Amino acid sequence: MPADLSGTWNLLSSDNLGATYIDFATRKIARLLKPQKVIEQNGDSFTIHTNSKLQNYLVKFKVGREFDEDNKSLVIWDNDRLTCVQKGQKKNRGWTHWIEGNQLHLEMFCEGQVCKQTFQRA
Repeated sequence: MPADLSGTWNLLSSDNLGATYIDFATRKIARLLKPQKVIEQNGDSFTIHTNSKLQNYLVKFKVGREFDEDNKSLVIWDNDRLTCVQKGQKKNRGWTHWIEGNQLHLEMFCEGQVCKQTFQRA
């Protein structure tokens, strides 16, 4: 059975933020922010709110169904990991969420670069 990612999560750490797809000035500002992620999971339907002082982001999707994010996206379960593959101008772009212990992990990948974030349950 897939993991339950539901909850409110506060950022603990971020590594390699925006390696390829965020400009230098925005990356400096983003390092100062401590976003909060709120995940609502109902079976294979998800709503993910990412909130910070600079910008809020909302994405809704159902696992296994293609949807529009910044481009075409498809989320699947890979064991207990929720993995998104995005189709667009940049190759090998997407993200993966999973839980280890009390922490939510997020890896965002784009063109061979990986950004890792770790969140603690609020």
